[in-house]
Amino acid sequence: MPGITREEVVHLARLARLELKGEEVDHFATQLDDIIGAVARVSEVADQDVPPTSHPLPLTNVMRADEVRPSLSPEQALSGAPAQEQQRFKVPQILGED
Repeated sequence: MPGITREEVVHLARLARLELKGEEVDHFATQLDDIIGAVARVSEVADQDVPPTSHPLPLTNVMRADEVRPSLSPEQALSGAPAQEQQRFKVPQILGED
């Protein structure tokens, strides 16, 4: 497989809006070539009987179940608010919308 060229690195840097110096282009070309080689080796190892996965172990939900529990009444929650309107905290308008 051909290596990454300087022109390709410069093109990628331009797309990413990065300003690279000459020695950085050479350095990144070598690094990108190594990365592509590593990905190619992983592709060679992957076999048809190995399903693609995002996690090596199955994920389970560790969140507790939602349940209604006693909480503050609207009056209690708003008791310390400097301003309130229709059982809600009233805050200054910031977006200029109605």
